[in-house]
Amino acid sequence: MEQAWWKEAVVYQIYPRSFMDSNGDGIGDLNGITSKLDYLKELGVDVLWLSPVYQSPNDDNGYDISDYRAIMEEFGTMEDFDRMLRGIHERGMKLVMDLVVNHTSDEHAWFVESRSARENPYRDYYIWREGKDGKEPNNWGSCFSGSAWQHDEATDMYYLHLFSKKQPDLNWDNPKVREEVFSMMTWWCEKGIDGFRMDVISLISKEPGLPDGEVLPGESYAVCPCANGPHAHEYLQEMNRKVLSRYDLMTVGECAGVTVEEAKKYASLDGKELNMVFQFEHVDLDGGKYGKWTDRRVNLREFKQVMTSWQTGLEGKAWNSLFLGNHDQPRSVSRFGNDAPEYREICAKMLATCLHMLKGTPYVYQGEELGMKNCPFSGIEDYRDIESINAFRTLTGEGKIAPEDMLRYLALRSRDNGRTPMQWDDSVNAGFSSGTPWIMVNPDYTEINAARELADPDSVFHYYRQLIALRKQEKIIVHGVYELLEPDSESLYVYTRTLGEEKLLVVCSFSDKKTTIAIPEEFQNAPCLISNRKRNYEGAEITMEPYEAFVLHRIAGSR
Repeated sequence: MEQAWWKEAVVYQIYPRSFMDSNGDGIGDLNGITSKLDYLKELGVDVLWLSPVYQSPNDDNGYDISDYRAIMEEFGTMEDFDRMLRGIHERGMKLVMDLVVNHTSDEHAWFVESRSARENPYRDYYIWREGKDGKEPNNWGSCFSGSAWQHDEATDMYYLHLFSKKQPDLNWDNPKVREEVFSMMTWWCEKGIDGFRMDVISLISKEPGLPDGEVLPGESYAVCPCANGPHAHEYLQEMNRKVLSRYDLMTVGECAGVTVEEAKKYASLDGKELNMVFQFEHVDLDGGKYGKWTDRRVNLREFKQVMTSWQTGLEGKAWNSLFLGNHDQPRSVSRFGNDAPEYREICAKMLATCLHMLKGTPYVYQGEELGMKNCPFSGIEDYRDIESINAFRTLTGEGKIAPEDMLRYLALRSRDNGRTPMQWDDSVNAGFSSGTPWIMVNPDYTEINAARELADPDSVFHYYRQLIALRKQEKIIVHGVYELLEPDSESLYVYTRTLGEEKLLVVCSFSDKKTTIAIPEEFQNAPCLISNRKRNYEGAEITMEPYEAFVLHRIAGSR
């Protein structure tokens, strides 16, 4: 059992724009976060991960950074940041910053210089190429629709942007770029932060020669073949030597396209690169012909297979990060469960049980601890997310998806579902802001809000509190080895965790119907550690109610 604080921690992700507005401008800010630190302390989380708060023109809500050493004016000042950091540390919590270094904003000083002339010293900080046959240098597509190349008239060349055209990719093959990034990271570490979540870090090393990729049928551009490039591990090991290893940090890499084998390199227990990675296999299971834009549901058997492959594949070799929702995903209870009024609370508790009992570091996305659900956006004018808006224009404009179908897919899958304001109470704008919020508030806030749940001992909030507290009490939840049971069940996710003579049996129903399970003999009459329904769990067979979840704990020395 290799012990480390980041293995035992529970992380809470804050999307600052939507968390709490302190000054009535409709946009969440740092002082708003500071005002809610006692709430987060009461929940019991150990680490706060902030989506980007750096200076940014906000083409992609802060993931387009124009100054890494300044705070976005809408969010406050560096003095506000320092006060927030002190408040976090005074409450025994830690702060992880979002590190966005695959690309910058096109308004960053480096890019302003880079695009000014071919001979500029900063030219090679980014990836510039001549056009080919009067078109783009290659056929790569942007993750936000269209080409990954933008023609720049000033020097008659193209620059690469895997995301928005206002997010030019940095050239990590240039050692000066790496030194600039490492210097900036060191600056934040010296300020006292406790780690980094690294945005799309698996994309930093591009394939030499930037060759054309495969264009799938019906598509105009190739899926960019940049994930896990030839120097990705080399550059991260250099980052580790020069920055990460010098501080007591938690590091997690967002690794699109990562496999179990690649993850063993990124998050190896030898500590040469990162502590853990975010993989996306489980949240890609409901994709279709046009990627995420579909109404397909996640199949439980496929979900179990993916989660099990990561649990068993990394055992003893690397560390898992555990999540169902974040700022790039729709609400987890709407996607993986059932957000109908009669099931939402019980379902939110079931999903939390299933995730938090797995091996790895769990992440709670803001509002998940309240069972917040997808927002009933009505038209494209309600959306703020560049990915959603571009996809709507492209897919409907090219006649691939009918507008009414695309709106239905957006309502299910848009990132904006996870970005609506945090629901604090039943006052105007859910207590988020005294002004007009930057994006609509989910109208269900009068029913689903923190004030109401704090007052109700049986709420989703207090269930999360219980789960988080158990993690601190029971080493088996952190270190126990995972094994899947009932792999072919279409309705139950059942697994065990084992640490020495101690064992847990975790049973979660993903069905809206009653389901019967035979309890393994060794767990018959074992005490129940936690459940989302108040009942007895003794006996050889249990008939479960819809979305029921329970955990039985066989302690060393008992049968």
